[in-house]
Amino acid sequence: MILIFIEVREGKVKKSSLEALSEGKRRADDLNTEANAVLVGHNLESLAHEVLPYAASKVYVVENSLLSHYSAAGFSQALFSLVEDIKPDVILFSASSMGKDLAPRLAAKLGVGLASDCTRTIAKDGKLEVVRPIFAGKAFVTLSFKSSPIMATLRPNVFPLGEPGEKKGEVIRKEVIIPEDQIKAPALEILREKGAEIDVTEAEIVVSGGRGMKGSDNFDLLRDLVSLLPHSAVGASRSAVDADWIDHQHQVGQTGKTVSPNLYIAFGISGAIQHLAGMSSSKFIVAVNKDSEASIFKVADFGVVGDLFQVIPYLKEELKKITSE
Repeated sequence: MILIFIEVREGKVKKSSLEALSEGKRRADDLNTEANAVLVGHNLESLAHEVLPYAASKVYVVENSLLSHYSAAGFSQALFSLVEDIKPDVILFSASSMGKDLAPRLAAKLGVGLASDCTRTIAKDGKLEVVRPIFAGKAFVTLSFKSSPIMATLRPNVFPLGEPGEKKGEVIRKEVIIPEDQIKAPALEILREKGAEIDVTEAEIVVSGGRGMKGSDNFDLLRDLVSLLPHSAVGASRSAVDADWIDHQHQVGQTGKTVSPNLYIAFGISGAIQHLAGMSSSKFIVAVNKDSEASIFKVADFGVVGDLFQVIPYLKEELKKITSE
């Protein structure tokens, strides 16, 4: 049985988790087994019925009032209790911020290995194998597992989201006992940056700025573009984040977030290898830079050699024409 962790943020199921569930279902079919999902939190049964159409045979709802907000200690203990009970062969997570925090803790509790940020899964000889990038995306390695259960996190926006069908599965509610003193750092409040409705890892379009933006105020130009593009988010290079022009949550690269959007637009980003490691898997890349020798052009599908402060207003006007039609 393949178990997929379904992430919930602000009362909504994350798309990246449904992508992981869709991939889990495909591999479950190959391995002649079930794909089951698990939600952890409090008062989540209604969301379980949103997950069922994505081909989950069963949806486990593990609940405790202490799990209303995400807690690595609490969630890992809840999942550990469920895994000990149902004995899955494979456990999959989305490689989101939560998944990257939670999966290693659960793996440590179970005493098994973990493959992170995988971009492909393979059913071979009745077992699951995964493919993940190494050396900053310069090569890929195929991994098989000796430990059980197999654990892996899957990169968002890489695995196709299945079409929802009928709600044929079963919702199984499970209570879990967690001592209150086990949660050492409970979350009291979640504060979101204004205008950051979509996480950069889940956006279908990422509009990023680098040192060429010349200041924090100019990132408003990128926010204006994002407001005209559906399912989009603002990204940034490390140099822009280090200069305090934009928060770290927007950073794309080896020390930031890895993204795989349908479209990545880079304004004023030179293309250091650390940045390319975080966005080179994007399906289509557009780069705008005054330096014709910038490394970003080596990975770009379309490049503009020019001043971004002249390009952005023109692009904005063209987008307005399209969106008004």
